[in-house]
Amino acid sequence: MGGPSLRKLDAHRSIHHGAFAEAKRLTDLLEKLYDERRSEHLAEVADALAEHWEKRVIAHAEAEEEGFYREKAGEGEDLAETVARLKRDHDLMRKLIAEIRERLPEQVDGEVLTRFHALLHINRIHSADEESLLF
Repeated sequence: MGGPSLRKLDAHRSIHHGAFAEAKRLTDLLEKLYDERRSEHLAEVADALAEHWEKRVIAHAEAEEEGFYREKAGEGEDLAETVARLKRDHDLMRKLIAEIRERLPEQVDGEVLTRFHALLHINRIHSADEESLLF
């Protein structure tokens, strides 16, 4: 169902901001290690980053879908369409994480970095849309 913080814009925005900031910090660290060819730490940071996406962002998305989105979709057809688009964003993030997980831990390459960057972009756009369209 999700807690009451999902239904309050400031609290919801805070959840988005915190999760995004940590994902960005870890992505920047991963990219630095990759550029410096420090392979001994690449897999560890990539795994931590993938876990962050799964446990913070996707877990939040699932809580939204179970309660908050259902409530909003019931408020009218326009919101139902908006919720469907927002759920599609969640699906795209899940697919990218699955692709990353398929490549890890054997390989941390440019393709993995590209997918982590795509996650950041999708998440940034998604959060802004969600905050402006559902509140």
